[in-house]
Amino acid sequence: MFKKIFLALALILPLSGMAQKFGIVDIDQVFQAMPETAAMQKQLEETSKKYETEFQKLQEEVNKLYTDYQTIQNDAATPESIKERRIQEIQERAQKVDQFRATAQQDIQRLQETLATPIQAKLTEAVKAVGAEGNYTFIFPNEQGLLLYTGADVTNITADVRKKLGI
Repeated sequence: MFKKIFLALALILPLSGMAQKFGIVDIDQVFQAMPETAAMQKQLEETSKKYETEFQKLQEEVNKLYTDYQTIQNDAATPESIKERRIQEIQERAQKVDQFRATAQQDIQRLQETLATPIQAKLTEAVKAVGAEGNYTFIFPNEQGLLLYTGADVTNITADVRKKLGI
């Protein structure tokens, strides 16, 4: 009898040690709630406004050139070479405006990546800390389309991560 109990314990203990603990976390919710994210968004908005102001100035220059061209377009006294030069100038300015817009978008995207990287690293460290403290085997992001099924034994640790970050 004692041998059977001992044998049963010997078989059950390793299996209980293999029990795995899974967690999910809503990364987007936590990221948006972080104060660093609000500061990042504010800085991005300020930078975007500066680019937008400069873009509007450039666009106004092109519009003024076009308006000036329209006044001489049907003027028979204006030589064709002047008209062609004005058209070429308008095209060059419009091309520079487009190039500025593309560069501005790249700069803003680069700034966003630069500002988001330390925030994401801090969030990742918090998830890792909660995972280590809770002895989780895996923690998955709770994103629609990523998880096909979540069982009842999976723990949502979003609140724990928020608490770890002081949110």
